[in-house]
Amino acid sequence: MAKITEDKVILGIDPGTSVMGYGIIKVRNKKLSLVAMGVIHLAKLGDHQIRLKRIFDRTIHLIEEFKPDETAIEAQFFGKNVQSMLKLGRAQGVAIAASLSKNIPVEEYLPKKVKKSVTGRGQATKEQVAAMLKTIVPYELDPNYLDATDALAVAVCHYFQSGTPAKSKGISGWDAFLKQNPDRQA
Repeated sequence: MAKITEDKVILGIDPGTSVMGYGIIKVRNKKLSLVAMGVIHLAKLGDHQIRLKRIFDRTIHLIEEFKPDETAIEAQFFGKNVQSMLKLGRAQGVAIAASLSKNIPVEEYLPKKVKKSVTGRGQATKEQVAAMLKTIVPYELDPNYLDATDALAVAVCHYFQSGTPAKSKGISGWDAFLKQNPDRQA
């Protein structure tokens, strides 16, 4: 895992075959700022292979436009529907391949790891993650873009997991972090 010690741009991706979310943050002087976030709608593209091509093309476009130093992607979770998992795995693989084709290193994070990293709770809801993100990386919350906030959470998780100010200060959890950083609260 790459250590984040200097200014960086991180692309976070929440892969999906109907909607793919992306969130891009900039780290400057150990402070996070939002660069961009959004969703790519894929449901209207009927053929699965066409959706995969769109994921690849849009990921390449995001890389070329925002020039991230690293990509963080939400890893698959295990579910009961094998076909859905297979399709999601392909979407994830295509986004990873797009990043690697541009020599951008990729890290994967399980959904529980992302939620715990951002909220302190691995079982947090999408809405709880989005609300906590507003205190970490201020942005305007649009409830229609929870896939985008999930992707933003993946990018923030990557930053936190890669050597953060909180770890260097010896902070043991979110409660301690918030007590020592009251300016980071809404």
